[in-house]
Amino acid sequence: MNTDTIGTWAGLVWNALNEADVLGLKQIKKITKLKEKEIYAALGWLACERKLAFEESGDDKELLVRLVG
Repeated sequence: MNTDTIGTWAGLVWNALNEADVLGLKQIKKITKLKEKEIYAALGWLACERKLAFEESGDDKELLVRLVG
């Protein structure tokens, strides 16, 4: 794994979020076909660029992700 690969994964996640507004991790995995560790790397990349907001949903405390700014 290198930064180019993580950047590619971040692009996949960004595109999925751009189309759907808010997604949970399971939804991101289904749309992007990425493995869980790849999703977390992509989310870390996008979070460092301050492109994401995170929240928990209702009773099940599922992590939801949305694009910002």
